[in-house]
Amino acid sequence: MIKRYGGIGTDMTRDEITAHILQIFRKEFEIENPGLDDDLREEHEFDSIDAVELLLQIEKMLGSELTQEEKKQAMDIRTINQVCDYIEGLARIRQNVS
Repeated sequence: MIKRYGGIGTDMTRDEITAHILQIFRKEFEIENPGLDDDLREEHEFDSIDAVELLLQIEKMLGSELTQEEKKQAMDIRTINQVCDYIEGLARIRQNVS
């Protein structure tokens, strides 16, 4: 079953979210083809400045600003799969609020 999330910027399937995130990693961080379970910090030197930029990109993707609590929840993210899980969770919350 394909999950779709409604709302501005949140009407994406998991595959579309993954493709978009991989595109962000290529364009913004010059990380080509990271494994979905690669530890981004260990294997790709993804640092706190990169994490802030990624959160800004996620805000653009969702079409809304993240709360401080939502930003705190992102602190332990280490892999692309975790980024996608995080975005799916945010999209669900925004869909339920709409």
